[in-house]
Amino acid sequence: MLKRQIKIFTFFIFLLSIVLNKASSEIIKAINITGNERISDETILMFSSLNLNENLNSDNINDVLNSLYKTNFFEDISIDFKNNILTINVLENPIIENIIFEGIKADRIKKALSKNLSLKSRSSFNEVLLKKDNEAIIKTLKELGFYFPIVEIYRENLNDNKISLTYKIDIGNKSKIKKISFIGDKVFKDKKLKSLIVSEEFKFWKFISSKKFLNENNILLDKRLLKNFYLSKGYYNVSVNTSFAKLTDNNQFELIFNIVPNEKFYFNKITLDIPVDFNEKNFNKLKKIFLEMKDQPYSVKLIENILDEIDVISTNEEYQSVTSSVEENLSDNKIDLIFSIKETEKIFVEKINIFGNNITVENVIRNNFEVDEGDPYNEILLTKSINNLKSLNFFKKVNAETIPGTSENSKIINISIEEKATGEISAGAGVGTSGGTVAFSVKENNYLGKGLSVQASATINEESVKGIFSVVNPNFRNSDKSINFSVQATEIDRMTDFGYKNNKTGFEIGTNFEYLDDLNFGLSTSSYYEKIETDSTASVRQKEQEGNYWDTFTTLNFDLDKRNQSFQTSDGFRSQYFINLPIISETNTLTNTYDYKYYTELFENNVSTASFLLKTAHSLSNDNIKLSERLFVPSSRLRGFEKGKIGPKDGNDYIGGNIVSSINFTSTIPQILENAQNIDVAFFFDAASVWGVDYDSSINAAYGGTIRSSIGIGIDWFTVLGPLNFSFAHPISKEEDDSTESFRFNIGTSF
Repeated sequence: MLKRQIKIFTFFIFLLSIVLNKASSEIIKAINITGNERISDETILMFSSLNLNENLNSDNINDVLNSLYKTNFFEDISIDFKNNILTINVLENPIIENIIFEGIKADRIKKALSKNLSLKSRSSFNEVLLKKDNEAIIKTLKELGFYFPIVEIYRENLNDNKISLTYKIDIGNKSKIKKISFIGDKVFKDKKLKSLIVSEEFKFWKFISSKKFLNENNILLDKRLLKNFYLSKGYYNVSVNTSFAKLTDNNQFELIFNIVPNEKFYFNKITLDIPVDFNEKNFNKLKKIFLEMKDQPYSVKLIENILDEIDVISTNEEYQSVTSSVEENLSDNKIDLIFSIKETEKIFVEKINIFGNNITVENVIRNNFEVDEGDPYNEILLTKSINNLKSLNFFKKVNAETIPGTSENSKIINISIEEKATGEISAGAGVGTSGGTVAFSVKENNYLGKGLSVQASATINEESVKGIFSVVNPNFRNSDKSINFSVQATEIDRMTDFGYKNNKTGFEIGTNFEYLDDLNFGLSTSSYYEKIETDSTASVRQKEQEGNYWDTFTTLNFDLDKRNQSFQTSDGFRSQYFINLPIISETNTLTNTYDYKYYTELFENNVSTASFLLKTAHSLSNDNIKLSERLFVPSSRLRGFEKGKIGPKDGNDYIGGNIVSSINFTSTIPQILENAQNIDVAFFFDAASVWGVDYDSSINAAYGGTIRSSIGIGIDWFTVLGPLNFSFAHPISKEEDDSTESFRFNIGTSF
């Protein structure tokens, strides 16, 4: 660097002397280039931007030097100008033949380091970039949890002006988080704050988790998570700072967050400003929310939800070209909000371009778009379209770019995707108090690039063997309707406690589509051949049902889904209704099912669920309902009792009934144990009943209609082997012949 500065200074003196001596400007008549071995004269001239018959001045010289040094091709450059001949002498930087990492065995660490290096193999060496890369290596290692690395760099000169770079690295041990502390006027308990952040304290049983090591990216995320939490609780001016304190010589740290919440703020006056031609009635829901928000603690999340709701209303009411914003006015500890909706010039989608789909048919992608060419441009619908594509699980990446169209009021949407392998092979095993289960599945989610889902699976447990082959087309004939087809075969042996076994083989074909907002409609037809055998000790009524059956049914279903999310739901409800109509059947059994679930948060860090199930079976021909079509309470709806072993009995056999109902309530319990983020505990109350025996009223009179109920604690423990589920239930009400089960567990995994 010093050498370069001296040469530049020398040329400044040279040029200055020309000016002081009032020499006339000289023209470049010839250009000579010396010292270059790999890089051609033409390349150097190109980067220098010099031409013959041009005047030489100080600006020319400076530009030449800067341009050539920026190429990173040269270690040194000198320029001489005599007798109208310009000579450029260069000393080329050596070429990096290879880059070696010594002291690191893990390929993932080597890849992480290589990714962040500026100098690469086959590139020109540069001292400045080498220093930069040294800093990048240390930074990357710290991000991986190695806070005290030692990095030494060795340069080996090779033939033909080539070099080899060796980074000798001693990464040391990972920096463990011994303790996480919160100081300042933190307001909330440490236990609560620890549950919000990503970083974890080191515990010997957390042998897989990487969150127990110091990681700068995780810490930055932790600060944002803590700040967002305080902002959601009314602390408008909260500040969150971090510091580190080394506790031992064994790379163990105390991670300290200094939290200053400052004064708590509350919502005061909230107003909505809309264009004069908008119908105010469309925003009545928002005005009710505004009234409920008054005097409530300030919350960024609530504000974001309102802005989202404004966008949804605008979209639903076809206010296509609008923008929404919020203005906050502070007075003491009160905040006034003014939400504004403004009309913008209508912009239309001129064209949608799709790039990167080498396998997936373009129509499959376009069918998932909420906006089409020629429609008004809408950011919400575009975002929803992108989310639809991501939910297909066909692509690694989905990116959208909007660029100006050919006119001022048009836009072009460019969608770039990166496809991924969509085939799946999975196997699983589980064991519980009711026995073990083994499952195997092969699935292709994007068959032939047409978005078809093709799956073959098999499941084996204590009482049954089941195989299914299914095909699902989510966009049949480029519509928003799905069509599905499946073939399945099942063998169930329930001789011991239920008095029969059966073999069932058949197929099902159906369709499903969104009928109204969040309301899905389904229609399917199924046809099955079934063979029933009974136990030698079964009653006469049961033995009468031995034989072969061919049944064809049509099923209608309505699904109103108002949950905030399908996974880990915390708010909303889901209402489902199914009716199974016999078309060709010997027993002509009609079944109805209604299932309702409601989700809410009764208090902080709680999710409570209330559910109701009603299922009925009725023979339209007044025949006895088949043994395999009788109804039992699902085991998940009545804990504390063995599966199927309640209700009507014919002799020693549980026979089920014609009607089943259940009411369930579950409420999660805040974490009792510190650092138990992988354990969920919930209180539950179950109540259910099964009754109605069509062929013998005396059985129903003896067993039917009694409500069985239980209370208990459920534990979900997410282990390295898979989810482990426990339930401890105490029956409150039962019958003498009921089989109870106070403890239940299940563990399963996939590989």
